[in-house]
Amino acid sequence: MNLIQDIIIPINGESVFGDLILEEKSSGIVLFADGSGGSRYSPRQRFILDKLNGAGFSTLFLDLLTLEESMVDEVTLQYRFNVPLLTARLEGVVDWARRDTRTKDRKLGLFARSTGAASCLVAASRGKESISAVVSQGGRTDLANEILPGITAATLFIVGGDDTEFLEINLESFDLVTCADKKLEIVSGASHSFEEPGKLDEVAALAVHWFGRYLE
Repeated sequence: MNLIQDIIIPINGESVFGDLILEEKSSGIVLFADGSGGSRYSPRQRFILDKLNGAGFSTLFLDLLTLEESMVDEVTLQYRFNVPLLTARLEGVVDWARRDTRTKDRKLGLFARSTGAASCLVAASRGKESISAVVSQGGRTDLANEILPGITAATLFIVGGDDTEFLEINLESFDLVTCADKKLEIVSGASHSFEEPGKLDEVAALAVHWFGRYLE
């Protein structure tokens, strides 16, 4: 089993913390980015990460908010909807991944949920040559609708079939993406959190398949 390496990346006077797991035989690495604080400790997110590691992918699991911001956000929700802030930090991490000797030669994919998905999509639209694939799980993709026609990375939208609000949001966003490699997967019987038995397994399988196509 590969060890988790603690990563600290300075960006614009703040520090982004992450957990790096390297799979030497993999040519790709998946960056996990969430719009809320403490995402590295989310059991559901860890479940997806473990499945990707088990499939041979390297991963970098990020907290895009500082500890202080996370504490404020728990009460006010003000930072998780700050897409420009989250995007700037994610872009800083992408730049770091393109320079660091452990990751610079690997194809790069982005995985996120909720508002973190909007930041991933914006970052993908700007870093066309850096990012090969994006997976959004129940994402607030509408927060990135203006830039979606400019995305060239292979993009997968995953949404729960019972999550009617986000299903409508993702359908609208999907229509705005013009790249050839795009897909929308509706997980039947799943709510927004995918907490129903077996539904996260379906999400993980979809992500593994998508990244397997575009990062290997």
